[in-house]
This record gives sequence, structure tokens and C-alpha cells, in this order.
Amino acid sequence: MENYQKTLRNKIINKKLSVGIIGLGYVGLPLTMLLSKHVSNVYGFDSDKKKIQKLKKNISYIDRIDNKSLNKIKHNTIYSHSFINIKNCDVIIFCVPTPLKKNQPDLSYLRNSIKSVFEHLKKGQIIIIESTSYPRTTREELANKLQKNFTIGKDIFVGFSPERIDPGNNENKINLIPKVVSGYSNNCRDIIYQFYRIAFKKVIKASSLEAAEFSKLLENIYRSVNIGFINEMKIVANKFGLDIYDILNLAETKPYGFVRFNPGPGIGGHCIPVDPEYLYWKAKKIGIKAAFIKLSAKINVNIITYIKNIILKNLRKQKISFKKSKILLLGLSYKKNIDDLRESSSLKLIKLLNKENIGLVSFSDPYIKTNYINTRDFNQKIRNIRITANSLSKFDIVVLMTDHDAFDYEIIKNYSKFIVDCRGKFQTNNKIVRG
Repeated sequence: MENYQKTLRNKIINKKLSVGIIGLGYVGLPLTMLLSKHVSNVYGFDSDKKKIQKLKKNISYIDRIDNKSLNKIKHNTIYSHSFINIKNCDVIIFCVPTPLKKNQPDLSYLRNSIKSVFEHLKKGQIIIIESTSYPRTTREELANKLQKNFTIGKDIFVGFSPERIDPGNNENKINLIPKVVSGYSNNCRDIIYQFYRIAFKKVIKASSLEAAEFSKLLENIYRSVNIGFINEMKIVANKFGLDIYDILNLAETKPYGFVRFNPGPGIGGHCIPVDPEYLYWKAKKIGIKAAFIKLSAKINVNIITYIKNIILKNLRKQKISFKKSKILLLGLSYKKNIDDLRESSSLKLIKLLNKENIGLVSFSDPYIKTNYINTRDFNQKIRNIRITANSLSKFDIVVLMTDHDAFDYEIIKNYSKFIVDCRGKFQTNNKIVRG
């Protein structure tokens, strides 16, 4: 009888592996590019045929990945929307979206992907989920189904490894971020540990599948709670006529017990707005009301309304009609130096301003190349303005939503009529207020 674990270990040692990445988005495509440097072949799978067509032509659809980089890996990378090549893979990694639907986890992408690959699976494969979800997902959605046809830990190996990609952060490259791994059994975890050591500088073993799943949620809930807290403190400080950034500068001089979080226009991206709701939903299922999670989420949602009200207040103060007003949002992506619009605070603010019958809402973002914004919950044509002295002077209020490094802040400061600063880039004065 074949020793599948030994066979896989030899392939890992010799780097004679074929790896399949399911889902070629902001997580899957960077992982594809990393692993292509360390294994024999990488198969990239995605149900979006347009993505596959672009990748086959070495055309990137993610800003931080250029066409030249894609061209470098074309010799050992195969892209397809069909799952037939799953049978050729030694390792299969799920990197599909796990969004929310009506404040509940939507595992349809993961479930459909798992269902699609099942008929192509064979003995001797490693199957890993990197998609974020609540504790027990890997066990319930993957392992329990595999047990009908395989013996996990003997002829097939199952695990979970949370993705930790930080878009726009060039200092924390994907292979330098410590990689947490877990397995259905100890030997599953061991072989997955050995696999990831091929490409990642540091790999950390978790005690269980559930511990690894929970750790990813905890990381992002920690950020969500602290961002919510500091956004609330910003509102309180503003009421006192105080500058929250001045206060933060003083507080962080304490050599222990204080970790700085900066306020902003809410939270965005796939992880931080979504992950807390995953754990809140699961905790509620087992009879626990995670109040901190819900409270921070509420604050981070309400901060958009707070910014909207600042804009309206200053329009009234300047005696400018809402219907005739012109508002410019600086930055559309959810964080600086990337093109990612998932859960964008700017898009949420535009919706609120539209309800107030604002005359014209435009944006400026060097990372967004279109005037037509089409996301899962936003579909609208908006003018993308190039920042100049002349263009800035035409708007009644300029709102700094995303502090891209590419913005010329001197021009913005000097030629804007009025600025609502949501990122703390400017000193407040008679024409600059904190948002």
C-alpha cells in the first residue's frame, strides 16, 4: 500500500509539486505568483472567464501586480475556469470569497468550489482552505464530506491556513508574513507545515483547525474594535474642541500598555468589516452575545453618517444650496495606495450624499482608472477628477477619505475652498476641519 504522506514529503523536499489555487483574486493571485517560484507547476482556477482570459494574455487586473510579473511565471502557470486539472494537483488551496449576505456568512462560493472539485479529487492530495470563515468551517464543509470517500490523514490531507495579505503594504511581503497552519490531524498539519515552508520564511503550527480559524477572526476583530474605539474618541474630542491627533501623540509617549490606532472614515476591505460579523453570528448560534463586536461595528458604520453631517453642516454655514453644491472625495479605495473598492467608505458616503440631493459628487483617485464604478453593492457613474489648482477651486468642499501617497497635499491645502480631513493630514484652521 502506497505511503501517501512519504510520497508527498519527497515531492516537497525536491520541489516537484503541482499546486492548484482556486480563486484568483486579491489573495489567490499573489499566492499563485509566490508559489510559482518554488514548485513545478501552478494551476490557477477561477469561475470568472474574463479573469482567465486576461491572465492567459499576461494582463493583470490587480493594481499591485503588473503584466511583466505575470509574464515571468507563464512558463509554469496554467489558468482555467474548468476544474479538470485538479487531478494533476498535489496541493489544492481554496482562496475564494466568503462575504456577508444579510449580516450572515455566505459560504456559497466556498461550497460551490468544493462541490466542483470533488469529482476530480484523488488519493495523495493536500487540501487547504485559506478563505476566512468561522470556527469549524473546515471540519464541517470540507473534512466531513471527504470522509465518505477518503481516510483523512492517511490517503488525503486536510488543513486550514488563514491568509494575512496586507494590500498596499510593501514592507510586509507575502512570504515574510508568518504563516499559521493547522490540520485535521497531526500528520495533516505536519505535511502542510512542510509544504508552506517551501515559500514562507516562518511557519507556525496551530493546535487545531478551529484555533487557526479563530485566530484570523481575532486579528481583524482586534482591529475593528480599536478602530471603532478611536473613531468614537475622535467624535468626543471634536465636541471638546480638541485635536484627536494631538491627544494620540501625547498618549503614545507612554512606554507600555498603549498601541496607537488612528481614526478614519470607517473600515473597509474584505476582512475587517466582515470577519467580526462571522464570529458574532457563530457565537450567537451557541448562545453567546459578543457585545463588543456589535458595538464596534455600529460605531464604524455610523462614522460615515458623522462625516456626512459635517459636510452638510458646513454647506449650511457657507449658505450653499445642497442641490447646487459640489463635493469632491479624495480617494475611493478603502485604504491608501491600492485600487481595492471592497466595502469602501467613500462609496458608502456617496450613497448618503445622494440621498441628501447633493448637486454633484465627484472623486479623485490615482488608482481607479474609470468613471464607472460597479461593485457588488454599488453601480454608478462618477467623475474621476485630476487634481489641479483649477479643478480643486471648483468644489465647495473637498473631503480627504483615503490618504494616498500620490496626492499633492500642498496643492490640496492651498487651492481647496474647504477641506474635511478624515485622515489627519492637515492642521485644522478656518477652512480645514476634522472628519
